[in-house]
Amino acid sequence: MSYVIWNGKKSSDVPGLIICDLPPISKPQIKTEIIEIDGTDGDFVQNLGYKSYTKTISIGLTRNYDIDEVIKYFSGSGILTLSNESDKYYYAQIIDSIDFNKLINFKTASIKFHVQPYKYKLNESNVELNITSEDELIVNNQGLETSNPIITLYGSGLVELSINDVKTLSVNIDSEFIVIDSMNQEAYKNTSLKNRNMIGEFPKLLPGNNKITWNGTLTKIIVNPKSRWL
Repeated sequence: MSYVIWNGKKSSDVPGLIICDLPPISKPQIKTEIIEIDGTDGDFVQNLGYKSYTKTISIGLTRNYDIDEVIKYFSGSGILTLSNESDKYYYAQIIDSIDFNKLINFKTASIKFHVQPYKYKLNESNVELNITSEDELIVNNQGLETSNPIITLYGSGLVELSINDVKTLSVNIDSEFIVIDSMNQEAYKNTSLKNRNMIGEFPKLLPGNNKITWNGTLTKIIVNPKSRWL
């Protein structure tokens, strides 16, 4: 039986709701810009990343359905898992209106999820190290694409971080810890922004094993690899 998990709740836990059909596994479209230069043959195609796109699921109702529960379930934004890709999740949002009258009258309808281009490893464990004499940490990006990890650094003073022997950033830890969030391009501690404490680039992890090294007073490091695929 097909199912979806939307914001932590499985569709089979919604009374009377069934998933009739899931979208195929597909790759997002590349955003491009075509540049033509006078005096040269042809043109240049510049890649600008990947587009968000729509995944459509078909749903139905069985006996003892509660339409209010179904309406409540299919709303908002969050994390989506599909049973044909049960080990991954998407960041998604329901933007288009849903014809619930059709659902009530004909017991079928379509739900359109606006999904971001990358899918991520479900239930991926953080890599954590309490530093004593260690001077490096190996982190595995299980995906097939370069990832934007979330790295929490505990320590004090100026710390320089290198990824695969390339110096990436310097950060001033002025109060216990700082989070380097490459996904959102932010540095922070709790609700306080710390971007001014950081100089350099937000870290990226290549597919496979990555070596993280540091200089400075670092007592603990936690890495969420955010392994991802297209």
